[in-house]
Amino acid sequence: MKPDVWHIGNHELTSRFFIGTGLFPSPYVQKEAIEASGAEVLTFAIRRINLEATEDDSILQHLQGKSYQYLPNTSGASTAEEAVRIARLARASGLSDWIKVEISANERTLLPDPIETLRATEILVKEGFTVLPYTSDDPVICKRLEEAGAAAVMPGAAPIGTGLGILNPYNLGLIVEEAKVPIIVDAGLGSVSDVAQAMELGVAGVLMNTPVAKAKDPAGMARAMRLGIEAGRLAYLSGRISKKRYASASSGYEEFKLK
Repeated sequence: MKPDVWHIGNHELTSRFFIGTGLFPSPYVQKEAIEASGAEVLTFAIRRINLEATEDDSILQHLQGKSYQYLPNTSGASTAEEAVRIARLARASGLSDWIKVEISANERTLLPDPIETLRATEILVKEGFTVLPYTSDDPVICKRLEEAGAAAVMPGAAPIGTGLGILNPYNLGLIVEEAKVPIIVDAGLGSVSDVAQAMELGVAGVLMNTPVAKAKDPAGMARAMRLGIEAGRLAYLSGRISKKRYASASSGYEEFKLK
């Protein structure tokens, strides 16, 4: 079977699982979960990293010896200017020129501010960053972010950390249909069935943190999510049957009917 690789910019990926590094009970459990996930891309809040000595940071030092693509995020920013400043700090520290733009408009819901996210994306793309903006599941703003030069777009399934699953699969399907860059579902997923549904809708990948880090067995949950992503992706490529209003016998009802 041909390898199912995909690309963000010029970077080739085989895993479709992006995993966050927060909330784990210990660095050891975090490392075990990351390895079980098979993830190649790790995300973390820049504000949690010691930018004066990234090589000694307690989050990153446990990942030495492995090759990962780092995706720092601008969590905590409330304006485009703040997000841009955080992104510049991340690149200056040598972490990565990839940046997940994350700008929250409301402290209670943590829903993304689409206007500020678009502004930050436009600025950072012009400065040469590989920009992956986190936004709402609005097909219009997702398209605007792509047109602004985003390397991938990351619509949320539901508010961050809620585990509510995909609240609007119709919108997510529209976003995938219109996109010419990878669509990665970010936030709100809670179960293996959620990630499988996302992949069946045709998204390129999934980003998760809380459902893995807060599970009773994070490494076990990471592996379960990985398998769910792979199953959903294979189902999408294989093509599901069409939905019908009425029954149709699989055994050839008309052929065997008594006449």
